[in-house]
Amino acid sequence: MSTRRRIFVGDIQGCRAELERLLEEVRFDPATDQLEPVGDFVNRGPDSPGVLRLCRDLGAGGVLGNHDVRLLRVARGKASWRPSDTAQDVLAASDGAELVAWLGARPLVRAWPDVICVHAGLNPTWKDPVATLARLDPLPESPELGFAISVRHCDASGARPERDWPTPPPPFRPWHEFWPPASSEKRTLVYGHWARAGLIVRPQLRGLDSGCVWGGKLTAWIAEEDRIVQVPAARAYSDFED
Repeated sequence: MSTRRRIFVGDIQGCRAELERLLEEVRFDPATDQLEPVGDFVNRGPDSPGVLRLCRDLGAGGVLGNHDVRLLRVARGKASWRPSDTAQDVLAASDGAELVAWLGARPLVRAWPDVICVHAGLNPTWKDPVATLARLDPLPESPELGFAISVRHCDASGARPERDWPTPPPPFRPWHEFWPPASSEKRTLVYGHWARAGLIVRPQLRGLDSGCVWGGKLTAWIAEEDRIVQVPAARAYSDFED
């Protein structure tokens, strides 16, 4: 009997065609594989509804990213769209309410004995990041939520700079330099969010945002094979933003 594969995918951001090509490349089989997007299913790309429908139909897991949270907040009247946003087509779709409900059922973190998945990063001071994030509602703002879906730099205490670009000076460092926070932490942390940093493959770290929506690549990490698979974007769908 074959082992069920967990296929983690970096920020899709509405790039449905690239996701379909990536799934073909890894020979995805919904009967034996589990799709685990690292967040940012939607926005800035050309087909956010199509991405959500495909992920839903494949029984995908995955976690919420900052663009997903924005969609959920806009749908509830708690936020407004930005000029560069394109996920309005989700709310305009005939099945938009169903797609929003499906997306809203994604957690902020997922964990296995060997892997932990979050969109942007984990605070080095959190003793139990899964418990910390599992209790959060994604609709209200909170420091913990902001860290999990938006962090790029922090200091050893978990404090974040006012801006992440240009690169902030010390004591701020890329947050992932503080992972693992203790020698007892043996899990590999899988995340996305930071296209400027590109693909990161280091011991206990897999950073999968390779900027597909900006004209880069869509990346998958197959955990059971410890293998990276990428497909190039058909084109740049949005101007690059850090």
